Amino acid sequence: MCKKEKLVENQFTWPICKDLLFLVLEDKVSDVFVCELVWERLFYTRETTLTYWVSSPLTPSYWSEKFTKAPQIISERPASVHLTRSIPKDYKQGLKNFLNFNGYKINELYPRRTRRATAVNWLIYWAIENEFFSNNNRLIPSPSAPPVNPVKGHFGDPEIK
Repeated sequence: MCKKEKLVENQFTWPICKDLLFLVLEDKVSDVFVCELVWERLFYTRETTLTYWVSSPLTPSYWSEKFTKAPQIISERPASVHLTRSIPKDYKQGLKNFLNFNGYKINELYPRRTRRATAVNWLIYWAIENEFFSNNNRLIPSPSAPPVNPVKGHFGDPEIK
């Protein structure tokens, strides 16, 4: 089975589109939601208990060997670093080149926000590389308000480590 067939077989909960990526950058979706976007595309699957995700035979070995359970990409630094390193050099400027995103102001920088930007950059890379980018910006979740305390995140998000 070729790579494209594997992707088509896998039904992703949300298609990757520019509006969805901006919801992540603007902190209008939870950290849990962002992780699930990445986990699905790394072929982690939700365990039947619904409390965590585990690697599958389709999960790239770069991930499954280090993380048998899907890692908390936003709340845990090692997982975010691993995600950063998995983005090929040609895609490192995805936020700027693809979204025309100029970055955050100095007073807006904190680990959650920079890790979300990393996740968006990885999702851009993944969508372009796999020709799975959607132009349908209507298929996005209802945005929530940014968290009251942006350092801690949304209600239910894991603690930042």
